[in-house]
Amino acid sequence: MADPETPQKPAGSPRFALIAVVLAGLLILAAGALLAFAYRDDPKGAAGTLLASAIGGPFELVDQNGRKFTEANLKGKWHLLFFGFTHCPDTCPTTLNEVTLALDRLAGKRDEVGIVFISLDHERDTPEVLKSYVASFDAPIAALSGSADQVAQAAKAYRAYFAKRPRPDGSYDMDHSALIYVMDKSGRFTATFTPDSGAEAMAQRLRKLLS
Repeated sequence: MADPETPQKPAGSPRFALIAVVLAGLLILAAGALLAFAYRDDPKGAAGTLLASAIGGPFELVDQNGRKFTEANLKGKWHLLFFGFTHCPDTCPTTLNEVTLALDRLAGKRDEVGIVFISLDHERDTPEVLKSYVASFDAPIAALSGSADQVAQAAKAYRAYFAKRPRPDGSYDMDHSALIYVMDKSGRFTATFTPDSGAEAMAQRLRKLLS
């Protein structure tokens, strides 16, 4: 029997919870890298495999113009889908820039691929903020936001990790996975890129998928 005078360590230590969240994020990133490697030479990517049905699903958000955007909007053309937030200091703007450059390299097939940026920061990233943010990129980007529940549903559908991380100054950052999901014309998951893939490597892979 425990001594009533001895303080007991809480079962749900915040430190251990944080470690668990970080490890989960690392596992997701590692899985994404393995997926990109496994299907990089297959012209059909993951299409037609069990994996294709495990990633993606129903969601409902709004774009930077206030229009509803759901998984149905992904049908009809290829899309590169990426989760992030506008206060992201490096990964998000760099990734969006590389994706834009990759599409520029597709020449005549450029219009066959759309870009979707889903904000994980529902508190700060309003449609107005997102509209201003994506205007700095030379590409038509659908920038999506929504309520906390709506954003969580979209992230869950794509197995995307994210967590709010408070800063000493009272503000906060968003930790998140940084995979780029390639969705085919039927709105099905097909392949992934990472922020380190680079514009030329993305363009080469997309040419195979679009052929």
